[in-house]
Amino acid sequence: MKLHGMRASGNCYKALLASSLLGRPLHWIEVDSSRGETRTPAFLALNPNGKVPVLELDDGRVLAESNAILCYLAEGSALLPSEAFARAKVLQWLFFEQYSHEPYVAVARFIAKFLPADHPRRADLPSLREKSKQALAVMETELSKQEFLASTGFSIADIALFAYTHDAPVAGIDLHDFPSVTAWLERVRAQPGFIAQ
Repeated sequence: MKLHGMRASGNCYKALLASSLLGRPLHWIEVDSSRGETRTPAFLALNPNGKVPVLELDDGRVLAESNAILCYLAEGSALLPSEAFARAKVLQWLFFEQYSHEPYVAVARFIAKFLPADHPRRADLPSLREKSKQALAVMETELSKQEFLASTGFSIADIALFAYTHDAPVAGIDLHDFPSVTAWLERVRAQPGFIAQ
């Protein structure tokens, strides 16, 4: 399988991390969205939404959206429970990541890490950091009760939320107020097959 992505992207890192943890190697194809490479006719034929990552299967079918890719890669493994409620709880965290975590943590990281110091979007950082802390507080509550986000153990929920949480300090988001999240980050890093971004 081929993974079209950008190394600096946390969403692309999710797929790389999952493939490594599952022992399912992917052929990496670097696509630099900052240079317009996701807007070329060839890329838009793969994903009309013009975003990475995109997983290209051996039979030519393609799948976009990082958390959909996680679900596909993890199907049939311990990273995605087969029992309906346990599976839904993992999906609940994937939806949380996309709607309550990524729009704040990832966007703050992007602004702080990639935009110049005088960029107007830096004015958004205080609000983004505050909303990021609200999302981290939800994770802290859950992780103070169990080792991983899903009660069934390490799953793609942890992979999805690790991708940007581990880099939150780059965005000026202090993790010292979230000791359970900090300990969880170390447990994720200790998983066999873990690779750093």
